[in-house]
Amino acid sequence: MYLKQLDNKAKILAVAPMMDWTDRHCRYFHRHLSHDALLYTEMVVADALIHGDPARHLDFDATEHPIALQLGGNEPEKLARAVKIAAPWSYDEINLNVGCPSDRVQSGTFGACLMREPILVADIVKAMKDVSEVPVTVKCRLGVDDQDAQAALDDVAGVCFEAGVDGLWVHARKAWLQGLSPKQNREVPPLDYDRVSRLKRDWPDRFIGLNGGLTTVEAAQEALLWADGVMIGRAAYQTPRFLAQLQRSMFPRLAEPLDDAQLRDVMMEYSRRHLADDGRLHHVTRHMIGLFAGEPGARQFRRILSVDASSAQADETVIADAFDAIQSLAA
Repeated sequence: MYLKQLDNKAKILAVAPMMDWTDRHCRYFHRHLSHDALLYTEMVVADALIHGDPARHLDFDATEHPIALQLGGNEPEKLARAVKIAAPWSYDEINLNVGCPSDRVQSGTFGACLMREPILVADIVKAMKDVSEVPVTVKCRLGVDDQDAQAALDDVAGVCFEAGVDGLWVHARKAWLQGLSPKQNREVPPLDYDRVSRLKRDWPDRFIGLNGGLTTVEAAQEALLWADGVMIGRAAYQTPRFLAQLQRSMFPRLAEPLDDAQLRDVMMEYSRRHLADDGRLHHVTRHMIGLFAGEPGARQFRRILSVDASSAQADETVIADAFDAIQSLAA
């Protein structure tokens, strides 16, 4: 599906990779809100696949397709090895993280730190492309710290496209590695969509998608007048209905999101399977608590899915209780 979109230039809706959030349970939930969104894993560091348990990081439910694996690291050989290790899992895209500003990536000198080393980014892209049978993309920032956003983004984009990258997702904000926490960097410095649109004008035949601050259908529609795709982060997680709204807006002739009763039943069945594999209910329900954000009964829904579901004895009926609380108030 994603390969077809790249070929025919159809617009792409994606849910951003988010550490501690977009795990397999979150992605399963999101898939049933949007049949067509490209879902991203959390960032997986190449060393974790090379030296750890690949299945722990790579397993996913077939329902999650189309799904992209985001990798982190700064050594071309290791990232190529990670791509080869992941190949049997048949991800639809492999993405290189060149945008995360967390302390973890700074200590490893990867993520947003790579914005300072465009030649290395190009070497990594080429190494990944040489061993990948699926598209390889890069997710980057406008620049870091005191870099000039015009030159920094042009440098990274130019060498990536020369190295054969299949697409570029641009978070339209600089990463600030000194003086701001990752949380503060979500709001500061300001977003600059014009900078990304200028890049698209410079590379009209290359896939360039926009990420950062898209919280309304109208904002996404406006971006899609020039961008090849929109990537939604916190808004998709904290207000999941937004993802369903984008599905209806961008793919009106394709699959409709499930209604509440269908979604309840799907997540109960999924939770039942997870519990049978010695999982805990809150592993699943923690990703669902924002579903009715802003609606009557949302607080009760959140309470049930966060408090009741945290019990070691909690089973899938807790999900039914939460939906019942919403329905009783609606009635």
